[in-house]
Amino acid sequence: MKRSVVSPVLVAFFSVVAGGWLLQEGVSRANEVYVHARVLQEVVDRVFSSFVDEVDRDLLYNSAIEGLIRELGDPHSSFLPASEYENLRIRTEGEYGGVGLEVVDRGGYVTVVSPIPGGPGNRIGIRAGDQFYEIAGVAADTMFTDQAVELLRGRPGTDVTVRMLRPGLEDPIEFTITREEIVLRAVPFSVILDDQVGYVPLTSFRETSATELRTAIDSLREEGMRSLVLDLRGNPGGLLDQGIEVTDLFLSEGQNIVETRGRDASQNELYAAENPDQYPEMPLVILVDEGSASAAEIIAGALQDHDRAILVGETTFGKGSVQSLYRLTGGDVLRLTTAKWYTPVGRSIHSDQDSGLASSVQSEGEWAYAITGQMVEPVSIEGRPEFLSAGGRTLYGGGGITPDVHEYPETLGLVESGGVLRLFQRGGGFSEALFDYAVGYVADRPNIEVGFSLTNEDIQAFYSILEEAAGVVDSKEFQAAERFVRYHMEREIALQAWGAGGEFHQLQSHDRQLSRALGLLREVQTPAELVTAALEVKPDEIPDWQN
Repeated sequence: MKRSVVSPVLVAFFSVVAGGWLLQEGVSRANEVYVHARVLQEVVDRVFSSFVDEVDRDLLYNSAIEGLIRELGDPHSSFLPASEYENLRIRTEGEYGGVGLEVVDRGGYVTVVSPIPGGPGNRIGIRAGDQFYEIAGVAADTMFTDQAVELLRGRPGTDVTVRMLRPGLEDPIEFTITREEIVLRAVPFSVILDDQVGYVPLTSFRETSATELRTAIDSLREEGMRSLVLDLRGNPGGLLDQGIEVTDLFLSEGQNIVETRGRDASQNELYAAENPDQYPEMPLVILVDEGSASAAEIIAGALQDHDRAILVGETTFGKGSVQSLYRLTGGDVLRLTTAKWYTPVGRSIHSDQDSGLASSVQSEGEWAYAITGQMVEPVSIEGRPEFLSAGGRTLYGGGGITPDVHEYPETLGLVESGGVLRLFQRGGGFSEALFDYAVGYVADRPNIEVGFSLTNEDIQAFYSILEEAAGVVDSKEFQAAERFVRYHMEREIALQAWGAGGEFHQLQSHDRQLSRALGLLREVQTPAELVTAALEVKPDEIPDWQN
């Protein structure tokens, strides 16, 4: 029966195509745009008029367009119907509420690159690497980023329920997020650490990022800072011009920052520093990880290429492409990747997921959970193309920016990870319990100071609150995850008591990447000495997380 329904459609289709060939006899279809457009028109018309079920003509065209874009294999290109684009424009230019998550298409799912620190998604427990399975009751496994963002945004104060896939868990986790206006400082705090080393986290690239960073650095220099750690971990990027302005602070006039290259010559552009290095004698270490993307990678790549900074941490995300918007007939919009970003020595920032160089989770043991709860994957430099920095150091391409000194964060063992996975299955219940406990803890201890320690009684008190918020929790699994639980209890208490700066100080002892950066800077006086010190660091072996 299936053959009897389909055959007439196929016969009609091939008749139309054959007719097209006869009419264009002697003309190469490959060079005749008209023929291709006509065939598409005829197919749509025939399906619309003769298919066994009634179909929507507009839907047929949109499906054809989306299929075409999907064939490009580029998660950043998409088609926006006029209604969706206008909705997005109004929400972007006016007041809107969001969930505070930076997302991209990866591995067939809309994936969280980085939760904005302190944002609603971050507070409820959504983590980098989580993938959207469902948004507001709508299946998300076939969505593009723009479609997901459209559902996630809304009026501040309203809720959106999502279901997320998380590595290591078979079933999706459900979270209910209350939307908020997302307005955060690019530099939440700055501080001088041991041996006159300054520390500045740069969390995003918005209109004031370069100004905020320069103000923070100048203030620390007045306090005696002689070297700097710039933390770009978890920075999802943002405005290109701000990434260039930040890089310009540390390069000499005329030094290249980033180049865009496209098939169309109009997309080719070279950006260079326009001012002298503002801090020429100041050694600089930049912290990066898999959540460092886009403009953050431009900074890291340029300063590494010019031997102006040493990178410590993990290979960055690899979002290095340029999207252009094209208005179409009827008000629809095509967002198309038209160029890619290259570092000054010619490394492509963009990570090609089909190249085999991008990391992928194949089996348990090839990844681990950091104590922060983020998934950590080792990325090998094997097979990556090699480049030389301005000073002759070997650098690696292949997508993302590979650090000079690989340093993995503090990770959990196999048994610990099992306990943490069970907590993750509680969805937002774990984070809600953390918040409730921290608020009460701070209220009962108004004189608490940074460096506080939790007692076993404190852990048990939180266990009781967790059971109330998330249901019965197996005590053995909870004990297995105790190191993770204790870390996050301290983190939430410090955040509630003193904000982002206090949270940083409380957790500093767990930060292996920062510790490595401080160790390098304590031994040097100039940027050149820092580069030499980094070259002497023994390469970090890919860790075994089965233990």
